[in-house]
Amino acid sequence: MPEGDTIFRSARTLRQALAGKQLRRFDATRLVNRGPKPGTDILDVEARGKHLLIHFGDGTVLHTHMRMTGSWHVYRAGEPWRKPAGYARVVIETEDDVVAVCFSAPVVELRRDADASVAHLGPDLCRPDVDLGEAVRRFRALPPSTELGVALLDQTVASGIGNVYKSETCFVCHEDPFTPIGDLSDERVATLYANAARLLQANLEGFDRVTVGRGLGVYGRQGKRCPRCGTTIRMRHQGEQARSTYWCPGCQTGPKAD
Repeated sequence: MPEGDTIFRSARTLRQALAGKQLRRFDATRLVNRGPKPGTDILDVEARGKHLLIHFGDGTVLHTHMRMTGSWHVYRAGEPWRKPAGYARVVIETEDDVVAVCFSAPVVELRRDADASVAHLGPDLCRPDVDLGEAVRRFRALPPSTELGVALLDQTVASGIGNVYKSETCFVCHEDPFTPIGDLSDERVATLYANAARLLQANLEGFDRVTVGRGLGVYGRQGKRCPRCGTTIRMRHQGEQARSTYWCPGCQTGPKAD
């Protein structure tokens, strides 16, 4: 599933390609509501956590959520697509021959109220002005028995964290992702979200994620040695959705100085 940094970069690419231009064609055959008409201005493209919103001059907003399968591509008119046309959920063509295609996204909807699609989200950790205090407040509203890794994935607490940043944030903070959140002080929770925001924002420009040294600390490194203590990194499926969590059982035992 794309995480907040990926959606931020997709929104930036689409904004550069679409914003300020007029629509030539809008094709989304599975939508119940009619899309904007040719000649409509494309006003802006924005990311909200893992959600992407395209604003049109007629007041409609296209909301997409990629989940595990979706992606946006940008082409020139006539350029071959990198995925089969049958996977296209939305096609947006501008008057200057730019074509943006949303492939395989499970959530595609047109709305008049953009906030209705994302009102449930917690503070966006990709934003430099993110309200980390609000994230801590929402975190404390979860049941104390909730495991830390599950809580970090809860987009109603703070948006943008997926499996990668869940695992990497816990590693950076020396936290066991299976700790019940009731065992954590507010200071430790604030440190977790501050580091999650720092890691996400540090990766908004590039495409190769870097969280520790020149790469990742634990994510995708099951069976390899921890770069910090040398213990073998483990992976376990966590929560009702059995999401993959990577961690080092040797040094993720609570905060300590590096």
